[in-house]
Amino acid sequence: MTALFAAGVSQREACRSTSTSRASWHRWRKSATSPPAQHPFRLVRSGIQPHALGVQERSELLAVCNSERFCNSAPRAIVATLLDEGHYLGSASTIYRILRAEGLVHERRAIATHPARVKPELMATAPNELWSWDVTKLAGPAKWTWFSLYLVLDVFSRFIIAWEVATTESTAIAQALFSEAAREHRVQPGQLHVHADGGSMMKAKSLALLFADLGISKSHSRPHVSNDNPYSEAQFKTLKYRPEFPEFFPSVQAARLFLVDFVRWYNHEHRHSGLAFLTPADVHYGRAHEVLAKRNAAMRQAWVQHPRRFHPTGPATYALANTVYINRPSLDQSEAPTQGAPINSANTNKPVLDKRVACA
Repeated sequence: MTALFAAGVSQREACRSTSTSRASWHRWRKSATSPPAQHPFRLVRSGIQPHALGVQERSELLAVCNSERFCNSAPRAIVATLLDEGHYLGSASTIYRILRAEGLVHERRAIATHPARVKPELMATAPNELWSWDVTKLAGPAKWTWFSLYLVLDVFSRFIIAWEVATTESTAIAQALFSEAAREHRVQPGQLHVHADGGSMMKAKSLALLFADLGISKSHSRPHVSNDNPYSEAQFKTLKYRPEFPEFFPSVQAARLFLVDFVRWYNHEHRHSGLAFLTPADVHYGRAHEVLAKRNAAMRQAWVQHPRRFHPTGPATYALANTVYINRPSLDQSEAPTQGAPINSANTNKPVLDKRVACA
């Protein structure tokens, strides 16, 4: 393009002939005749602070901020006050940056700190070692009316230990429920651990004192963690997904009548998938091994009669998990559980149904 200008061609014609805009030409000519200026933002990104306060200015600003007059004032208030007096030492963000670099920006109040919530890691190897309980709402006859269902569940056997339907949530009802349940199941001091969520009723002092008198230890779920009490939540889902579960209960007496039939079905008829399809009553009252032995014998008899219908090594064996966890701890392969039986050592050479440890 410079050659065109030397030949006497106008700037407009030269740009048109080279398909170059006049703005690009002016920008190129300016960059060629003058060194590029350093943009302040590029200098800041490269670590250079062209407008940073000097050492004396920083010292003066720190002296003003730490003075008796401004030691309890916010940087924005300091800037506004000095501007009213005709002085400007720096912006509020500059003052904050310098104070932060000197370690002078921190919380002045004594803020309470809470230790991290420990994840509950619970284990049961037999009935009446670990109970889980919770309260759920049952819809009443009118809008915004609810009944409260208190339900205590044995984690190992999934057996419903105790339940109550009331019109309100009360610690006194929970106390009476656990007192009767502990007496009926002959709970000895140091035998039982009770787990619940972190509701105010579950953490009530009167209930904690009752547990202390009965020799029962307790634990609670972490805040905002929905799976720390999985067995009670799963049981409530089974309840509310039953085909006969009504849309609402006309009265608290109707709710209690429904729960009588449901608890009988759940404890004595319901084939639980986490219990090798045994009923909770079979596991709770020690009939599991007898039932499973009869079931496995029938499977072996069917294998003898029709061997081609099964795997060459034989039919899968039904087995009950002998250890149940809430938040099973992560152990190395070399480590073993501190209590209880091993996970399952029977029939290791054959596929086993429900051989895994029931955990959540």
